[in-house]
Amino acid sequence: MQKTLRQILANTKLSPQNSDHLDFNISGLAFDSRKVEKDFLFFALPGVHVDGNSFIQKAIEKGAKAVVYQGELPQNITPQQYSSVAFIHTDDSRFAMAPVSDAFYDYPSKKLVIFGVTGTEGKSSTVFFTWQLLRLCGYKCGFISTVEYSLGGDALPNPEHQTTPEAPLINEKLYQMIQNGCTHAVIESSSHGLSVKTNRLGSILFDAASFMNVTHEHLEFHGSHEKYKDDKANLFRNLLAHSHRKENGTVTPVGAVNIDDPAANYFAEKAMPVNVVGFSINPNISTKNLPQSPNVNRVLCAKQIEGDETGFNFIIEDCQLATNDGWHIAQSLGCRMNTPGDFNAYNAMAALIMVESLCSRNLKDLAAFLPQIQPVRGRMSKIDAGQPFEVLVDYAHTPSSFNTIFPPLRDRVKGKIISLFGSGGERDTVKRPQQGEIAAKYSDIVILADEDPRGEEPMELLEDIAAGCKNLIRGQSLYLICDRPQAIRKAFSLAKAGDIVLLLGKGHENSIIYKDFTMPYDEIAEAKKALAEMGFSR
Repeated sequence: MQKTLRQILANTKLSPQNSDHLDFNISGLAFDSRKVEKDFLFFALPGVHVDGNSFIQKAIEKGAKAVVYQGELPQNITPQQYSSVAFIHTDDSRFAMAPVSDAFYDYPSKKLVIFGVTGTEGKSSTVFFTWQLLRLCGYKCGFISTVEYSLGGDALPNPEHQTTPEAPLINEKLYQMIQNGCTHAVIESSSHGLSVKTNRLGSILFDAASFMNVTHEHLEFHGSHEKYKDDKANLFRNLLAHSHRKENGTVTPVGAVNIDDPAANYFAEKAMPVNVVGFSINPNISTKNLPQSPNVNRVLCAKQIEGDETGFNFIIEDCQLATNDGWHIAQSLGCRMNTPGDFNAYNAMAALIMVESLCSRNLKDLAAFLPQIQPVRGRMSKIDAGQPFEVLVDYAHTPSSFNTIFPPLRDRVKGKIISLFGSGGERDTVKRPQQGEIAAKYSDIVILADEDPRGEEPMELLEDIAAGCKNLIRGQSLYLICDRPQAIRKAFSLAKAGDIVLLLGKGHENSIIYKDFTMPYDEIAEAKKALAEMGFSR
C-alpha cells in the first residue's frame, strides 16, 4: 500500500516543517524503529525508560521518509541535515497515530460494521461469541482480541497477547479484513485502548458497544476508579459521535449493558440518546424492578440457569417496555450453552443483543445457534483425557472473577473443589489475601503456585495469598508449591472421582515471568502432560 504524505495528513492538524515534502510517497507505518522499512513513516513515541526520539536516526537509516515526533529533536539531528525526510512535530505523537493510521489505511472502520466490547472481565469471551454468531449467520467477519484474532478466516493465536493493539496495528488489521471480503468486525476494547492517553481506538467508528462490568483494576494507569470507568465509557460516547459516518449507509447504533453491575446506568447514560438494551442473570430481577433509564426500553433476563459438566441450560425472558402499561415479557426462549461457566450467559446475551440489532436477525433464530458456540481457549476450558475428575482451565485472577466462577461450581460439584492459582508480581498486592479468602471459602483444597512473580520473591508472594486462607490447614488443605508444573501434579494426585480441579490465572498465556528470565509455559498443554503421566490420554 502507498499514499502520499499529503493524502495522509489531509484530515489531520499535522503538517511537515517543510511543505515541499507533502508529495512524498509513504509505504508503511512503524512505531518501533526495528520494523521500519524503505519509505516508512516513523512515530517516535515517549517511553517510560527511553525516549523514542533517540531512535529517529536509526529509523532514518533504515529508510524512514517521514518522522512524527514530540518535544525536541536530538542535537545530532536537524531537518536541514536530513533534507529528504519530512519532520512532523506534534504535542503528542502517540495520540497522532490514530488519525494518521486511519487515513493511511483508507478509513477502514467506515467500511465495516464494528462491534466493541469493554469491561474488566468477559471481554474476550463476548468478542469470540459475537464473532461466531456472525459467522453462523453467514457474514464474513474478523475480530481482534487478547487470546486470538481473525482477519476473515479461522481464529489464530494472538502472539502479542495485547488486548487492544496500538492504532496502526488496529487499522492495518481492519484494512486486511476488508481486503479479505469482511463486512463486520469485533474489537475487544480495553480501558487502555479507549483512553485518550493512548488513543488506540480514537479513530474507530463503532456501531455497537457492550459493557460487561467494571471492578477495581488497572488503577496504576488510570489513577482512580472513576477515571477507569470514564475511559471505558468512551466506547459508548463513540456511538453517538460516529453513528452517521459510515460509507455503506447509515447504521443505527446500539448499546448493550449489564444491568447487574452498579455502573450500568452510568454507561447507558453516556450513550444517550442511542438505544441501549440491558441484560441480567440476577434471579430476583423481574418486570417490577427493571431499570428506569430513558434510553433502556428492553432487557434480556437469563432465568433458571442449570449448569452441568459440559455447559448449562437457561431461559431468556425478553422484557420490553410498553408506552402505557410498563414492562412485560414479550417472549421466553429455552437456551443451551455448551461452554462451562454459568456466567457465560452474560457474554451470550451481550452477543445476541448486538448481532440481533445490527444484523436484523430474529432473537429466537440467533438463540438456536448458542449450542454451537465454542469457548475461548483458556476460558473455562475443559480438559478431558479420560480422568475420573473434572479439570477446568480459566484466566480468572481477580477477586471479582473468583466470586463469579466459584459459586456455580460449588453448587454442582459432587466431590471436592481443588483450586490452584497464584498472583501477579509487581501488581496490586491488596487483592492477594482477598483471592485466598474467596478460594478458601469455596474450595476444599487450595494449592498456591507461581503465576508471574516478576521481580518478587515467589514464596513471599504466595504467603501474601495464604494470609487470606485462614480456615485451611497447611499440608492438608493448603499447599504452597512455587513450581507450577509440580503444583498441577500435586492437585491431580489429590483428586478423586467427582472432584473438580480448577487451574486459574494463566488461561491462554504462554509464559511465566520471573525476575531474570521468562519460562515458556502452556497451562493446557502442561495439564494434559500431567494427566498422560498418570495414564490418562485421549
